[in-house]
Amino acid sequence: MNLSLALATAALLAAEPTNLPPGHPTVPSGTTASPARSPAAAPGATALPEGHPQVDGAQPGAAAPTGALPEGHPPMSGTGRAPPSADELLRQLDSTEGLRDREKTFEIASSLGRLYYVNGRNTDAVIYLLQAELRAKPARDLFLAQRKKLGKAAVPSAAAVGCGFSAGTPVEDMTAAAQERAKKGDTAGAAACARAALAPVLDVGMMRANALFLSGDMDGALAAYAAVLEVEPTHEEALYSRSALLFETKGEDVAALKQARAGFDAMVAAHPDSQRAPMAKRMSTLAEETVKAGGRKKLLASRAEDRRIRLSQAATAPADAPRPLSQEAIDAVQNTERTPELEQGLAKLVDEGEEHLAKGRYQEALANYTRVVPFQPENGRAKAGMAWALVGLGRPMAARVWGVAVQADPAAVEKLGDTLKSKGDEKGAKALWEKLAADAPNYPNKAALQAKLGQ
Repeated sequence: MNLSLALATAALLAAEPTNLPPGHPTVPSGTTASPARSPAAAPGATALPEGHPQVDGAQPGAAAPTGALPEGHPPMSGTGRAPPSADELLRQLDSTEGLRDREKTFEIASSLGRLYYVNGRNTDAVIYLLQAELRAKPARDLFLAQRKKLGKAAVPSAAAVGCGFSAGTPVEDMTAAAQERAKKGDTAGAAACARAALAPVLDVGMMRANALFLSGDMDGALAAYAAVLEVEPTHEEALYSRSALLFETKGEDVAALKQARAGFDAMVAAHPDSQRAPMAKRMSTLAEETVKAGGRKKLLASRAEDRRIRLSQAATAPADAPRPLSQEAIDAVQNTERTPELEQGLAKLVDEGEEHLAKGRYQEALANYTRVVPFQPENGRAKAGMAWALVGLGRPMAARVWGVAVQADPAAVEKLGDTLKSKGDEKGAKALWEKLAADAPNYPNKAALQAKLGQ
């Protein structure tokens, strides 16, 4: 927050009407004006102009009285006096009658909104930030219209078209310059200058969206983030924040979850080196899993069912049979001695898993494979079976496990189709081959795979 600007704003808005001539220096409160010059004026002192108000008790040309500035007065350079604190300034603003309804420039409204926002006064911040955005609406409308006229052509930079704006150029002045270009038919120049005018407006829009979120207005926050993205579709913070809020608040709305995933993916694509990128990737995957499950409740129910089945299998499995293992125990399992009996037991589980798959018993097949893969993580046949079982169950993790199986050993996946067909599941075999052909476009044996699909 620019404190001097905020102080100047407060002084401006709190000022009472005056009968002094335009441009006349302000007379501090508490002074008394008199049309006559003071008879006590010191000889030789500079005389006040005829009719100038006289400050009682003060000699013309005398040094300014010392003492504290009035509460909330803008700081005077060189005096050493500390400016009022944020709390003091906020109290002054709060006590200013009619402040919210007074007309303000974009800069004043945004400064007030920022002051309230950084001090945790989110409900008040929203009011002034919205006023600032409304002041900038002509720039927004102009930009969107000119960008639409440009079609697929990129909007040039303000420097490229010579808008000539400086860091302190008011939004209203930049908007006027853009409007003038539009009147002359300079579509690219108008779009560029209007976009430059909207740079501080987007910051205000993000502040308002965040303030709405912090105030508990989730739908309002989503709309505010969307408004920023309408102007700047690759805005990093808006993409991430809107997607995260959609995911958190629309967990049962599949369409909203798809939007959330698209937003996370767009953020990563536009800002791959961002600190948010790793989290956005993880959130995209989680959103995809939630969509496939049909919503957050179904995803949690599916995970709970998986845990229940694993616990049930661990409790009822024969003492000499391999037990389902948690991820934390996989490393220890891999160090287990491979006895002939163990290997035979694992091979039998794989055979039984394929039989279950051919009969459409995907859950039973998955139970077998989860007891094999921790002991034999390199077993392509078991990984292919597990992936196909998850696909058949429609589990959220299916896409990830299937992708690993196809990448690691696509031949084992193709061979699983042969096994399913030999066991009478021709429909399942064809579906598996079609998915393999779609997900492994560079598969070396693709010609033979296409031949199988053509049978």
